[in-house]
Amino acid sequence: MFDLRRFTGQEMRLTEKLAEFNWAFLLLLTLIASIGIAMLYSVAEGSFTPWAMRQAGRFAAGVCIMIVVSMVDLRLWMRLAYPLYAVALVMLVAVEIIGFVGMGAQRWLNLGFISIQPSEVMKVTLILALARYFHGLTLDEVSHLRNMIVPLILTVVPVGLVVLQPDLGTAILLLASGGVLFFVAGLRWRYFIIAGSGVLAAIPIIWSRLHDYQRNRVLTFLEPERDPLGTGYHLMQSKIALGSGGVFGKGFMEGTQSQLNFLPEKHTDFIFTMLGEELGLVGGLVLLTLYFVVLMFSLNVSLQCRNQFGRLLAMGISMIFFFYIFINAAMVMGLLPVVGVPLPLVSYGGTSMLSLMFAFGLLMSVHIHRHLEISRGPSAFW
Repeated sequence: MFDLRRFTGQEMRLTEKLAEFNWAFLLLLTLIASIGIAMLYSVAEGSFTPWAMRQAGRFAAGVCIMIVVSMVDLRLWMRLAYPLYAVALVMLVAVEIIGFVGMGAQRWLNLGFISIQPSEVMKVTLILALARYFHGLTLDEVSHLRNMIVPLILTVVPVGLVVLQPDLGTAILLLASGGVLFFVAGLRWRYFIIAGSGVLAAIPIIWSRLHDYQRNRVLTFLEPERDPLGTGYHLMQSKIALGSGGVFGKGFMEGTQSQLNFLPEKHTDFIFTMLGEELGLVGGLVLLTLYFVVLMFSLNVSLQCRNQFGRLLAMGISMIFFFYIFINAAMVMGLLPVVGVPLPLVSYGGTSMLSLMFAFGLLMSVHIHRHLEISRGPSAFW
């Protein structure tokens, strides 16, 4: 068995990279995706069309993307961080000009052969760009105000563009994942306190600028019974379905709320509710346990990496994954307002699936090149 520690600044052969690839991690992702495919099969009342077969194909494509991305040298991904961010930003701007409406918001681009949601791509490229920027700074330099201008612009511009779509859920994810990178990079606590105080002070202004449906979602979260047949319908049906599932569920394809179409968006945002109704508390805990193992592996990759770029990149990807799970699960349980955040690898969706598998490919690249030492500063690759 070779020792990767000797590969500091040297090229690794493809066979050596494949030997370092964690195939157990890929198996874990496959188990989670299989649960999602099974749920989509149930949504279609025992048919692989129109959702389950497409989801399986997208996951297979995602696996190929993940393996290819993981084989690429981590230093190359660092070189490509800013260009990839720029491409995602251009696509976000293009959404405002030529994007088309999907699921009630203008957030999609039609490229002819495929339709993509650029905000999903931006979640990954933002982490790449911030990891690249903070890699070039020492711990003392991170908290200098002049060094905060660039990462703030990198974060605020795409958040603003996503808010305009409007897609508040994705904007919150971008802001949260960017904030984590600031924290992990070493930004002092006082800046987070100042930023938090500013957000609290701006709540009246933010509230006045929200769309009517967004304000209704917040009011419904605070009082679900205020409009059970209107704005509160989604949340009320979600709670009924989750509660009726009990410990072991009603059985696969036997959920009444889902199969009788009382539960809305059951193939996307509310698929966890459907799983809870059909497979019960046990099924929900099994899925959450699988998610927990993935998250622990991702965090461990960050802790084991020798270079700052890899550490920050792995941590950012881990936090994106965590926020996806936390926001979706809390939303369907009534612990957070309803926002459009899919359950990773389970909810139906092409762009979210492929962008997440691309992110896991980057994570695996960090794992494979974890012993690689990359010098700080632009001279390392420009």
